[in-house]
Amino acid sequence: MNTNSLEFNIIIEKLKTHALSENAREVLSKLSPSLNEGKCIKLMAETTAARKILDACGSPPLPSMNGLSDALILTEAGGMLTPEQLTSIAQFAASCKRVASYLNRGESVDGLIAFYGRSLPDLTDLRLEIEKCVRGDSICDEASASLKDLRRRMENLEGNIKEKLSALLKSRKEYLSDNYYTTRGGRYVLPVLRQFKNQVSGTVVEVSGTGSTIFIEPSAVSKLQAEWSMLSIEEDSEVRRILYTLTSMVENHIGSIRLGMEAMEILDALFAKAKLSLEMKAGPAQIGTGRRVIIKQGRHPLLSPENCVPLDFIMDEGASGVIITGPNTGGKTVTVKTVGLLSLMAQCGLHIPCASGSYIAMHDGYFCDIGDSQDISQNLSTFSGHMSNIIRILESASCDSLVMLDELGSGTDPAEGMGIAIAVLEELKRRGCMFLVTTHYPQVKDWSENTEGVRSARMAFDKKSLQPLYLLEMGKAGESCALDIARRLGLAEHLLLRAQREVYGGHDKIETNPPAIAHPKSKLVRSEPVKETAGHGGFQMGDSVTLLPGGEIGIVYRPANEKGEVIVQVKGVKFMVKHTRLKLRVPAAELYPPDYDFSIIFDTVEQRKAHKKMGKHHDPDLILTYNEEIFK
Repeated sequence: MNTNSLEFNIIIEKLKTHALSENAREVLSKLSPSLNEGKCIKLMAETTAARKILDACGSPPLPSMNGLSDALILTEAGGMLTPEQLTSIAQFAASCKRVASYLNRGESVDGLIAFYGRSLPDLTDLRLEIEKCVRGDSICDEASASLKDLRRRMENLEGNIKEKLSALLKSRKEYLSDNYYTTRGGRYVLPVLRQFKNQVSGTVVEVSGTGSTIFIEPSAVSKLQAEWSMLSIEEDSEVRRILYTLTSMVENHIGSIRLGMEAMEILDALFAKAKLSLEMKAGPAQIGTGRRVIIKQGRHPLLSPENCVPLDFIMDEGASGVIITGPNTGGKTVTVKTVGLLSLMAQCGLHIPCASGSYIAMHDGYFCDIGDSQDISQNLSTFSGHMSNIIRILESASCDSLVMLDELGSGTDPAEGMGIAIAVLEELKRRGCMFLVTTHYPQVKDWSENTEGVRSARMAFDKKSLQPLYLLEMGKAGESCALDIARRLGLAEHLLLRAQREVYGGHDKIETNPPAIAHPKSKLVRSEPVKETAGHGGFQMGDSVTLLPGGEIGIVYRPANEKGEVIVQVKGVKFMVKHTRLKLRVPAAELYPPDYDFSIIFDTVEQRKAHKKMGKHHDPDLILTYNEEIFK
């Protein structure tokens, strides 16, 4: 089941941007349609509840929880938490209280998910203790009386050390390379010129790279420095004791913290769905196992609402499939994608951009063949690529699947492509699949109109402006409007009329082989006419036939001539029709006896009487008339 053809992967990426925690994003990235009706309904209801609270109370104060899991793992392993990790735990504890308060306000709007607020732990004591001891990335003086005393004593010692160093700078400045003291290896030193190293009493700590300066810890501050170092060790021990104490407190609350994190991750994912609903101006749809799809005023979620024509689509309980026809660029593919994507989203518990009253059927799989399936790397043509996809679909699809096929049978010989299209559709219908198919083939349109359980639909097209309206009309079959579009794009009129005669039949006075005109970039000029050939169709007088694409039923009056043109009588009127526009319904041999008088069908009473009189004797005043209308 490849849902990327429906662009569901893009929906998931948009959804993930609304989540704050990494775990929630991971959960959303694996979102897939549920096959359990009760769960589907529950998921949709939760999204609806989150959206109601979001609309009423604003965005929830959810925490990101980044690094929180690592801190808990370290705690369980017996490690010591750092001040930064403790700060993140305190922030999570504060978020639990804020979110609980937020959901408490939301209970008056919708209580379905507000109960999560009651499952959030009260970590106030832990938070207060951490906030008392930790400031940012360090332990504050107030964490313990001992720590405060140690740091006070260290500060006093450091002050004494700096006073003595300042005095030495003044009294020994002629021996120094700079007029300031510094530290080396955590010890205060003076920068003494090498030639005066014996003039300053103390311990050599370091020598400069050039060797011209020697850094000496003066004897006058060595004792104070040693005392400060001892206090520093005691301070570090006290800090570590405090950190271990706080870590132990966290360990005591670790069960509650994990439960709170789980609740936060669930809420994060739910409100991400609600935020996506708000962004797409979407709403809930009814969903269930009923075999019907009803979309009212639906929009493709990735199209701008201002530029998107709303879709009204119905596949009722008695329908197994819908065949959509209409012109190129008329919106057929977008319609198929919209129905498939909205169905998939709803089955994942997501809101969809549609009006109330919409119903989405659940499916065990979404199978698509949409777009150009050409694969150069595997040497597959467009048709081969499509057929490979369709074969895989037929191997996998069940009676509970939704199959979407765009331009079924295209990319090859039209007659063979049409045959394959009808064969595939009949197989899908036999299996009981729900399917949505677009096509240009008139025979497929005719099949859909004459097959029980298959519905026709078309994309509306304004023939005056030659502009697609992107509006789906259920229950109607459309035309490709290729000739109208070609005329609008500037195809020569004699070519248009020649094409019209070839497709629809009829006499015209157009020169079928006009003088050759050289292409602007061509050096060839064809002067000899192209020889035409035409098939005969095999129709016989009296055959009952269907005229495509309209579906009118007629009777063959005259078989095809050398140009493949057949005269057909429809409701007493005779038309000349190209044999390719006819489909045999019932042959004459099954309708009439061998000696049947077809004049009963094709001639008027007056004509028959005139024929009878003429057969008896010559009458110079008797006139037989024959009026043949040409269908254009």
